Amino acid sequence: MLSDRSAFLTQSGVQPPFNLGSRWWQPKKSFVHSSIPFIVDGIAIFVLVVFIYFPRYRRRDLALAYIALNAGVLAVSQALSSVQVSFGLGLGLFGVLSIIRLRSAELDQSEIAYYFKALSLGLLGGLEIADDWLGPALTVALVALMYIFDHPRMFNGYRRQVLTIDQAIPHEDVLIARAEEILGASIHSVKIRRTDLVNDTTVAEVRCRLATPTVPARQKRRLSLRRSKKS
Repeated sequence: MLSDRSAFLTQSGVQPPFNLGSRWWQPKKSFVHSSIPFIVDGIAIFVLVVFIYFPRYRRRDLALAYIALNAGVLAVSQALSSVQVSFGLGLGLFGVLSIIRLRSAELDQSEIAYYFKALSLGLLGGLEIADDWLGPALTVALVALMYIFDHPRMFNGYRRQVLTIDQAIPHEDVLIARAEEILGASIHSVKIRRTDLVNDTTVAEVRCRLATPTVPARQKRRLSLRRSKKS
């Protein structure tokens, strides 16, 4: 649009005092205004890792990986936003980082979700967005989303387990009854992965709901403290 205006002024015989297509003449943001996305990203990744992820999973290695990943993506995306790069290059960078990390170790699906949230927070903090409020708003929304949907009370009691039973059971009905006896849970679905008639074993993937949902450790401590005070 700016280049069209410049061409129109040139054809009209009016020479513009500056190149409308360049950015050097545009007013630059102040240091405080430019640092707001970095501050929001730092607070967001700190809350996500220290107050949400680590108390629930207790994995120091992944906590460090999430923070380092977020800082690296933030720096690279900020550097790329200062030059003219294609949108495909940004998506390619996102994909390469994902492949390298996901192939380096086996992660649970919930930990993969935190991994992509760390990536997304770094991109939101480093890339320039037209609306100044949109980046911080999306950052807060992502952190709130992980806090709510990964809360221990959300879908509490539902489990997915891989059972190896010392008995060859080719029929699902018999296997469901056997799994309910072992786990003491309500079985929703059973998928037989392998039935070994020679070694008399069965490997099955079971999705169930525990009869007595587990209570988080922090909640257990609070309940014990309350009982001790009452007594």
